[in-house]
Amino acid sequence: MTNRKYNFTTRICDKLTGPEQGSTAKEIEYTDMATSVKLMVSKNRKTWYYRYTINGTKRVIRIGVFPGISVDEARQLAIEYAAMVDRSIDPQSQRDIAKGMPTFAEFANEEYMPYARKHKRSADMDESKLRLHMLKVFGHKRICDISRRDVDMYRTAIAQSHSNATSNRHLALLSRMIGLAIAWERGIIKNPCTGIKKLQESSDVGRALKSDEIKRLQMALDAEPNRLGAKAVLLLMYSGLRHAEVLTLPWSAVDLKDGTIFLSHTKSGRSRHVTLNSVAIDLLKSIKPIPGSPWVFPGIDPAKSMNNIRKVWMRALASAKVKHARIHDMRHSFASAAAVAGVSLYTIQKMLGHASSQTTQRYAHLADSRAMREASMAAVTMLANTDR
Repeated sequence: MTNRKYNFTTRICDKLTGPEQGSTAKEIEYTDMATSVKLMVSKNRKTWYYRYTINGTKRVIRIGVFPGISVDEARQLAIEYAAMVDRSIDPQSQRDIAKGMPTFAEFANEEYMPYARKHKRSADMDESKLRLHMLKVFGHKRICDISRRDVDMYRTAIAQSHSNATSNRHLALLSRMIGLAIAWERGIIKNPCTGIKKLQESSDVGRALKSDEIKRLQMALDAEPNRLGAKAVLLLMYSGLRHAEVLTLPWSAVDLKDGTIFLSHTKSGRSRHVTLNSVAIDLLKSIKPIPGSPWVFPGIDPAKSMNNIRKVWMRALASAKVKHARIHDMRHSFASAAAVAGVSLYTIQKMLGHASSQTTQRYAHLADSRAMREASMAAVTMLANTDR
């Protein structure tokens, strides 16, 4: 009997032949001794298969055609299928599920975003990440086809174009989405984000812009063609509010008569009232509400809030010739200016809505510097008036 078991190599597989002329058989099956993967050889084709038994039923799953699928690739798939069988998972059933699996774009738009809008305050930020970045890279792929390498390459690209912190936020969103697809039994077994470590984030909390930089930015924003986007940045500058708090601000939360804003949902999970200064109040008064839109800063679709002012910010920085700064640095600048002006750390904590006083302590050195300067001047004045 002809030997049909081999330690497969590319050379051996090339030489394997099909049925002899005149034979009633249409193909001959050869077995790899290393993994038991099968190579079915017909007159003009060589096809990989894996045979297995699950729940007492014998089944077979097609892997692909040699040499398009190499020996190493066929072996690796056979090992993965064997592991699935050990976990009582039917590889063929999983493949059938995969055929009907949505693309990442379909899952994001039809399943994830409707869920996020009901359960996440930051749903608009998720939508922005998806629209501007993720869908361009993963949109056409089936969720099950997103590999660990795909994820690693993506988060590296985001870190290079933005920052490590932004990359980590994108990784967290992608992991959450695929985790939900697994929980919702969409046919995915493994999350490719699992085990990918977050990139180290800078301990730098940002920088406070200098007064001359603020003035140049104000001039640049006054000349910005996107008037509504410019006013959103200016409100950040004048209020110390968070980026998302400004962009998702509804008119119903604004009381121009009392000069306050009520934030029903904040990063800390608590609601809070924000007292506005006269400059911020005048800015809000200059914004004309768009009929039918509940938002102070509506997007292109008035039914939705504006979700990105990065382009406005970058144009303003370039026009004002201000070195790189983050949008969030407007918040640091506001708090730093308050500390230098002598506002207590307790009041700054309330102004910014920090849940913990430890977060506000980053501005303590500014308040201490002012106090020390005042104490030093008092000492000099006393010494100058002392009789010698």
